[in-house]
Amino acid sequence: MPNKTERLVSLDVFRGLTIAGMVLVNNPGTWSHIYWPLEHAEWNGWTPTDLIFPFFLFIVGVAIPLAFGKRIERGDARRSLFLKVLYRSAIIFLLGEFLAGFPYFNLATIRIPGVLQRIAVCYLFAGIIYLTTRARTTAIIAAALLVLYHILMTRGHAPGAYVGDLSKEGSLASYIDRTVFGPHVWRQAVVYDPEGILSTMGALATTLFGVLTGYLIGDKERTPVEKVVVMFVAGFACIMVGWCWNPWFPINKSLWTSSYVFFTGGLALEFLALCYWLIDIKGYKAWTKPFVIFGVNAIVLFVGTGMMARLAGMSSGFMGKFTSLLHITKPDGSPQAIQPFIYNHLFASWLSPNNASLAFAISFILLWLFFMWLLYRKNIIIKI
Repeated sequence: MPNKTERLVSLDVFRGLTIAGMVLVNNPGTWSHIYWPLEHAEWNGWTPTDLIFPFFLFIVGVAIPLAFGKRIERGDARRSLFLKVLYRSAIIFLLGEFLAGFPYFNLATIRIPGVLQRIAVCYLFAGIIYLTTRARTTAIIAAALLVLYHILMTRGHAPGAYVGDLSKEGSLASYIDRTVFGPHVWRQAVVYDPEGILSTMGALATTLFGVLTGYLIGDKERTPVEKVVVMFVAGFACIMVGWCWNPWFPINKSLWTSSYVFFTGGLALEFLALCYWLIDIKGYKAWTKPFVIFGVNAIVLFVGTGMMARLAGMSSGFMGKFTSLLHITKPDGSPQAIQPFIYNHLFASWLSPNNASLAFAISFILLWLFFMWLLYRKNIIIKI
């Protein structure tokens, strides 16, 4: 049975699985050949890939009570905890901006919002809410955010758009992003940003769902089995709420709609409950080592692969973008980037296009697993 003083292995595994999924979907051999589960939904709806980011934000939220609760119990000053939240948020945000600009750092078009930037903002507000309120107030804030966001998006409208327009170009969230950020938005979209301002309301609610789950896991009055039951039941209820909300405010990752928050939050609860039961209660840990290795140094993997870096005009990893700057000379004397050379000669030369692209991504994960293992075996855990 787990106790509160031990590191929650299931959370590390959940984090590691999520990070591994992020690396897989962001580093295919070629973006022209991808199996559909490894692509985002075009707009409304969802694929397994659309679960990765909300799962990670959920994990960020779960970790807040587990980490700060212990410090509060031992009497750490609240001021020092607030400063810790501010420091971590600032570092994560700056790392996001670094990856957005790398390697050219064109300040005229550098993207301001982003994945790490959203994590930083959500961590900042979720941390402040945790340190200044209790669980019930946190739940009320999360619910209020989702209801208010629904009202703004379905009752408001951008200039020239109809009331409740939820399209890429016409939604109120898209209009705000274009107005505030101008050219500093996601270059693949231009008309909107999937990590924009208004949709961060939904993302913060996802993080607060995690905070509430962290309260539950840290509850000394409940047994581990009771916690699993509550997570399973609450997760199922959230999934149902998400599906019921979908006709009025469709499940949409880019807009991070209220239905999407409930649906993905429910799935995150179910998955964490399963991991908690299998790993921390039943003790089935033999299969978990690779994901623990990823999970304990998640920020290193995040920065190392660079979720939002671009390669040849398409999303790829930090490593991919770095290698695109290094070229080899083809027989005709023309240069070729290393990444496509490796893909074409080691994978595409004997596998079908989709399988070759997937094999490249899996190999990329295994390469990074080796790098992370080198840190793990030396007991090096890099934290912010």
